Amino acid sequence: MNSTMPVMDIFNELSEFITLRMKSCKELTHDRDWHEHKAHSDYDLWFIQSGTVQIHIGETEHTANPGDVVFFYPGVPYRAASTDKGCRFIYAHFDFGMGTQQRILNDFRLSGIITRELIRDEAILFDNSFRQVERFGGTSGNRLHLKACMTALIAKIIELYGKGHYHGTFPKERMRGHSQGKLDLLQPVFQYIHNHLHQSIRMSELASLVGISEKYFISYFKKALGLTPGQYIYQIKMNRARDYLYEKKYTVHQIAGFLGYPDPFTFSKAFKKYYDVPPSKFV
Repeated sequence: MNSTMPVMDIFNELSEFITLRMKSCKELTHDRDWHEHKAHSDYDLWFIQSGTVQIHIGETEHTANPGDVVFFYPGVPYRAASTDKGCRFIYAHFDFGMGTQQRILNDFRLSGIITRELIRDEAILFDNSFRQVERFGGTSGNRLHLKACMTALIAKIIELYGKGHYHGTFPKERMRGHSQGKLDLLQPVFQYIHNHLHQSIRMSELASLVGISEKYFISYFKKALGLTPGQYIYQIKMNRARDYLYEKKYTVHQIAGFLGYPDPFTFSKAFKKYYDVPPSKFV
């Protein structure tokens, strides 16, 4: 196991808590005179099919070409217009959250234009799935497949960002009472938990890492991540337990020690509560 855990890894570690709800998805065709000026109340993706779209945010102009995907964050005003040949694009409004944190993406600079070279395969899959829904309606799992394709595309954008291959250029949402960078501030906490799973971890220890009181730390953590620190630690331990069992190199007693449980019985009880089977029968 690595000794550090990049903050972007939370999407892998906590994938069970991620929810994506698609609100609407349609294709629009605009002539050369089209323009709009608005801000979305939710996350919004545009899949540019033809033509060129000029997007102004503040004083900055951005250009989206066929094959590109435009990612808007909620609450950010923009102006968009077609060029001489008009434009056609598929748009999708959606919510994306983790636990009780319904806008977990806001802590990252993901909003912008993802060029077709970076997102081609995932965009094609989404487009094909959208065509199936348009042709046959929401039957035979078509809408479920469309949601899966959307999830895969968001996961790809997160992966590109995490690897440094993409960085959003649009501003993040500006909401009253919303402070950016909560997850960055908690990075020492994530790393400490990651490196000390073999020990009993106290909330006071974690709070001291970020210089705040224990009571406020628990509230801050849940607001930032959508989970309590206890839920987070439990999930990480269950992920590690699963990985150790897949390796088939360690006994239940050893794994219990690796994860800071006082004895195999306590570990097995926690494991069964999560996976519905004891660790001895997991693989």
